[in-house]
Formats: sequence, C-alpha cells, structure tokens
Amino acid sequence: MRLDKFISQQLEVSRAIAGREIRAQKVTINGEVVRDAAFKLLPEHEIEYDGNILQMQTGPRYFMFNKPQGYVCANEDPDHPTLLYFIEEPMAFKLHAAGRLDIDTTGLVLLTDDGQWSHRVTSPRHHCDKTYRVMLESPVSDDTEAQFAAGVQLHGEKNLTQPAQLQVITPTEVLLTICEGRYHQVKRMFAAVGNRVVELHRERIGGIVLDDDLAPGEYRPLTEEEIASVGLPDELKQK
Repeated sequence: MRLDKFISQQLEVSRAIAGREIRAQKVTINGEVVRDAAFKLLPEHEIEYDGNILQMQTGPRYFMFNKPQGYVCANEDPDHPTLLYFIEEPMAFKLHAAGRLDIDTTGLVLLTDDGQWSHRVTSPRHHCDKTYRVMLESPVSDDTEAQFAAGVQLHGEKNLTQPAQLQVITPTEVLLTICEGRYHQVKRMFAAVGNRVVELHRERIGGIVLDDDLAPGEYRPLTEEEIASVGLPDELKQK
C-alpha cells in the first residue's frame, strides 16, 4: 500500500492532506523520516505519525460488542450516535455490524470487515440462530410456545416465520431463539400473538455467546474458535 493512502485511512483525511502531513516530516518508518507519499509499505514496517505508532491491518478483523441502548448499528447516522463511538481500532470506519440491532435493543453485535463472513451470519440459508432475552408487557400465553414453533403470520408478510424456540423464564421474561432476521422480527412476533416487547437483549449468535463480564459499550476480539463457528452445521458447532 502507498504511504499516503495508509495515512489517509488511519487519520480519516483526504489523500491530499495525508501527502501534506508526510511532506511536513510528521511520518517515520522504522525510525526514519519519509517524505515520499508514494513510498510502498510492507507488513514489517513500523510506522509512526507525530510520535504515535500506527498499526498496519494484516487481515480481516472480528469483534464481539455489547451494544447499549441509544446507539444505532450504522457507521453513519445524521440523527443518532453510532456504535463506532466505542470502537478504538485503526480504520474503525471499515468495520460493519454483521446483523444489526434496533436503537433500543441491547446486547451482542458482531463487528467485522469480512463481508463473506458477515454474510454467513445474516443469510437465512446458513441458519445462524440468534437467542434473545425478552421482557414482555403481559404474561406470556400458554399457547405461545406452540405458536412460535409452528410459525406465526407477521403483519404485511405472506410467509409464516420459520419455527422458533421459546423458553419461559418467568411469566413476563422469556428466551427466544430464531433463525431468521426479518425487520423487527422479535417485536412483530409477539405483537402477532397479542403481546408487546418492552425490553430486548441479544445473548447469542450461532455458537458465539455474549461475555457476562463485557459491560455495555465494551468489546473484544473474537477467538479463532468463535470465528470458525459461524456458518458451521449445528452438530459441528457443539464439538
């Protein structure tokens, strides 16, 4: 990669501004000032800007993030703060959410810059289950579990939802596992059976479970096992 392109990405500025900073002798490579904007960077180079080390990205990145309320899962939004506010990583703007959550929904979000991997998370044909902890306005009906297992009719849609698994914790608290990602699906499923979701928290995506000690707004890299679990058949995820 050219030096000016790397600096522009790291600083999130134009290529012209990056070139100006380079010519101003603010960039060093392996301790030596480099003023050539076209300098070709190699993975082993140590780059500093104004005395701060800049990390070269050597491969795709994968993170687990505990999303708080009030933030959207977009990279830019004119009306609301985005989850990138919390991400202190080089070129964070290149990361995207593999499966978004609503602004008022909390919990597990997977962040990556690997488009093929995120497709395996979100594509219905890969059947990547998601588990949500749901707080309800009214006690759950006795027949809701059977209705969700059979599929329910969402308002404005032709096809029933895919079979979902409901586990009742208390009359107004349940765990719901779905294998789809329709628009506002969990809220619409409960609306279809005459109830209303008041709090929604995602705990699991496929074989990846949100860490209990990860506070809202915190994140960590995924392990190799977690990364590899996405898109695998269920019987392999459990091994």
